[in-house]
Amino acid sequence: MADRTVPARRPAPAPGAPGAPGALAALAARMEAATPAGRDRGVDALRALAVAGVVTGHWLVTAWTPHPGGTVRVSSPLAHMPWLTPASWVLQTLAVFFFVGGYAAARSLRSAAGYRLWVRARMRRLLRPVGLPALVWAGVAAGLAVGGMPIGPIRSLVQPAVGPVWFLAVFAALTAATPLLRAAPLAVAGSAATVVLAADAVRFGLGGPSWPGWVNVVAGWLVPYALGVAWAGGAFTSRRVAAGMLAAGAAGTAALVAWFGYPVSMVGVTGAKVSNLSPPTLAAVCFGIAQVGLALLVRGPLARLMRRPRLWAAVALVNLSAMTVFLWHQTVLTAAALAVLRLGGLPGLVEAPTGPAWLAHRLAWLPVFAALLALVVPAVRAAGRLRGGRPGPG
Repeated sequence: MADRTVPARRPAPAPGAPGAPGALAALAARMEAATPAGRDRGVDALRALAVAGVVTGHWLVTAWTPHPGGTVRVSSPLAHMPWLTPASWVLQTLAVFFFVGGYAAARSLRSAAGYRLWVRARMRRLLRPVGLPALVWAGVAAGLAVGGMPIGPIRSLVQPAVGPVWFLAVFAALTAATPLLRAAPLAVAGSAATVVLAADAVRFGLGGPSWPGWVNVVAGWLVPYALGVAWAGGAFTSRRVAAGMLAAGAAGTAALVAWFGYPVSMVGVTGAKVSNLSPPTLAAVCFGIAQVGLALLVRGPLARLMRRPRLWAAVALVNLSAMTVFLWHQTVLTAAALAVLRLGGLPGLVEAPTGPAWLAHRLAWLPVFAALLALVVPAVRAAGRLRGGRPGPG
């Protein structure tokens, strides 16, 4: 993960007034004071927005349809309400996360004492938080199986919760390869995009098997990650270049969708023959390049906004807990679904996502998920401290 600002300890609110405005203002002021003068707040804001996009997107598109016998199947509102597809263009922000991750890793490597110590610390930060959610969901799956639930519905419930681990594995692999990318990151990004193009040509153009596409799981996300490494090395200083990336990426995505049959949605849709994310397609890569261009353009304005202490405090807190939020946000959603499953479903949670009423109900659930996640994050960090040593950042 990227460099992180460590805020001062949260001051205790006045008795009988938890979360009082004065306490929040004091927290913001102390976090502002604890932030180094040279901190790149625009990069932190980009990361926080990327995390928020992924979390919100998952909470909106992950749905379950109840079936007789207390079982469920995964569904997607995009399969029933295609007019929601533009939301996937806003909330699918993984390319920005990889871009900022490449930038932060390359920057931190400059001051590292050596590769071995650097990569060990990075892998500990990335991989250590995985153990607890994996243990929790292994127990949940075993309990559901013992209770008589068939394997299919168990997979439908557990898979969304453990799905973020695939991202973490790819991110860890690219992080470990950062020193190799620094020599020629732009060439690496171009080569990775060519690999994605070749894999898609085999799958879609030549009617070949689907398995070559899984090379894109690494190659597709290597493109924005390598662009981030290039950015850390001094590339993309011109706004004209950033605007060109935005325009070219958007045009390439539109052409692939309009003329070559790529899906319009930038996230997977249940029942669709092709997904732009599983594995990433050339359309997802082009879309990611457009996102990188946009990120470069808004980084400056975001940095200026982050001079407002309360906004900066919110962004710093998200960055501190980014890994925990990423690993546990779907657990919160799935746990809520499990809790109401015995009731036969609740509107917007365990209910077929077939119309605007479902969307209204799901939007009403979002504050509940956010509140649950706000309880889980400090508990997980406390558990990390109890296991000994410093908990991973986030």
